[in-house]
Amino acid sequence: MPEFWNDGDPIADTAAPDGPIETRWERRKFSAKLVNPANRRKLTVIVVGTGLAGGSAAATLAEAGYHVKSYCYQDSPRRAHSIAAQGGINAAKNYRNDGDSIYRLFYDTVKGGDFRARESNVYRLATVSVNIIDQCVAQGVPFAREYGGLLDNRSFGGTQVSRTFYARGQTGQQLLLGAYQAMERQIGLGNIEMNARHEMLELIVVDGKARGIVVRDMVTGEITTEMADAVVLASGGYGNVFFLSTNAKGCNVTASWRAHRKGALFGNPCYTQIHPTCIPESGTHQSKLTLMSESLRNDGRVWVPKAREDKRAPGDIPEAERDYYLERIYPSFGNLVPRDIASRAAKNVCDEGRGVGPGGLGVYLDFADAIGRLGKTAVEAKYGNLFEMYQRITGEDPYETPMRIYPAVHYTMGGLWVDYDLQSTIPGLFVVGEANFSDHGANRLGASALMQGLGDGYFVLPTTLGNYLAAGPFAPIPQDHEEVQKARKTVEERISTLLKVDGDRTVDSFHRELGHIMWEYCGMERTEEGLTKAIGLIRSLKEEFWQRVKVPGTGEQLNQNLEKAGRVADFFELAELMCIDALHRRESCGGHFRAESQTPDGEALRHDDEFSYVAAWEYAGDSGKPTLHKEQLEFEYVHPSTRSYK
Repeated sequence: MPEFWNDGDPIADTAAPDGPIETRWERRKFSAKLVNPANRRKLTVIVVGTGLAGGSAAATLAEAGYHVKSYCYQDSPRRAHSIAAQGGINAAKNYRNDGDSIYRLFYDTVKGGDFRARESNVYRLATVSVNIIDQCVAQGVPFAREYGGLLDNRSFGGTQVSRTFYARGQTGQQLLLGAYQAMERQIGLGNIEMNARHEMLELIVVDGKARGIVVRDMVTGEITTEMADAVVLASGGYGNVFFLSTNAKGCNVTASWRAHRKGALFGNPCYTQIHPTCIPESGTHQSKLTLMSESLRNDGRVWVPKAREDKRAPGDIPEAERDYYLERIYPSFGNLVPRDIASRAAKNVCDEGRGVGPGGLGVYLDFADAIGRLGKTAVEAKYGNLFEMYQRITGEDPYETPMRIYPAVHYTMGGLWVDYDLQSTIPGLFVVGEANFSDHGANRLGASALMQGLGDGYFVLPTTLGNYLAAGPFAPIPQDHEEVQKARKTVEERISTLLKVDGDRTVDSFHRELGHIMWEYCGMERTEEGLTKAIGLIRSLKEEFWQRVKVPGTGEQLNQNLEKAGRVADFFELAELMCIDALHRRESCGGHFRAESQTPDGEALRHDDEFSYVAAWEYAGDSGKPTLHKEQLEFEYVHPSTRSYK
């Protein structure tokens, strides 16, 4: 479909070392230039976002002696969305002595990502995973422990070992509090300038380097320009482009998208994770969906009635008339198949008319066997807060009645393109955690998001950013510099335009309609016809948005409608690029099922000869076509094969 994009020159990751994969990270660390402690005090780094990636990065950089300016739009750093993560964090400690290793974690991650991730990045992630756990234990994170005192582990989808460390169903919260207390220590020492309730609305690029950001004080509306020697984006993913997702309502793409518009390439935007264990949508009143931890699939069994349109209560359906379809189709992994496999299988049985609950969009997650085997007390000790959350939301007791779950948008594997050093195509702009594309390929294994965020922030960025800053200190940029004033003016004009439209439709109405288009045509199943249609619908809706959106209030005050309007405006542009990316990738890969590309038995069919690359997109202006740059993926250790979990 050349009418939608231009083909550009290939791109390569020139920062990654070659040679034995086991020593690449050690050799990169040794070759990195160092900044001596006295010089670190002269250097300033801006970190946008205070989740696990941003919080750990800010704390570690400040501990090293750099001056850090931290920004988040929440009222406290500890309100970052990382707090919502439930199930756990992977690490190749092999405490269970069940065959795990750094290499196996590397292998599982590359395979689970459907062979669309870089081997070098993934091996580094597996390597630093063991250090993350030690760091967090030292900070006091209360991981679950077994009888002998060792940290406990459980299994997650896509693996046959137990490598997931957890703190009941509150792992993200406990890990974030560990990073937060490390930040607070440095805030108290004056090494971190904390700016809560501030939203980044533009990136400042001077002489080709990222040198600052434009932020809006969300309480007073004041717009300021903040300068530094380097900028780190840790602003999370963009799942809320679908309107209904498991993300907090504030999660957005604006920080990344402003950087993209300034020249940072965007990698694999169409790679979206559909999580299989979410509470099904209950009506049009909902503004978000609720995730139930994937850890529940350790003991819960997934099933639907064998007969279509079976409306009986689950307790009235005998065992012989139940289809434990994951155990039937994928006997080796059963209920612990990767997220993309479980999600697509749930969609298939519901499409067959065997779904349960309102609208038939749900499957059962049943704990009767686990309760019978372990006892209610043991199950409650492992999952009690999750069961309580489910009961409060649905009014149903999962100890007595099976949970109802259905896939929903959760995590985004796509993000700003970065090299091995986590540096974007704009020098001085580093991107960590979910905001970059680098480690998960086309599908993220469960419990790997927390691992990547903390790995990037605690262990990778401090080395690679130091290598960049060793060329400093850089010449100070005055506030009246042409590029600084230009960036500020861009923000002011954008806000003014949004306020002046004064139309008759709410921001949420546009966002909901956009989300429906994305879920329908760029969600779990995609076709060339549907994606082409979606691009036209998005463009029309975007045009209508700028003519009819109603943003009451002013820019010089607390104005949540204005905040949402700016974010949704960016979602329109991102949504179009996502559909173009999905359209050009004519293969089924990860959770991205292209109907034109499937095996005779309905499984996903990859085309490694055509699409074994990272799609890195260049912004082309408001009316131009994006340019596609391809980074070819080389597999020396985990060779692409048909991914089977049977």
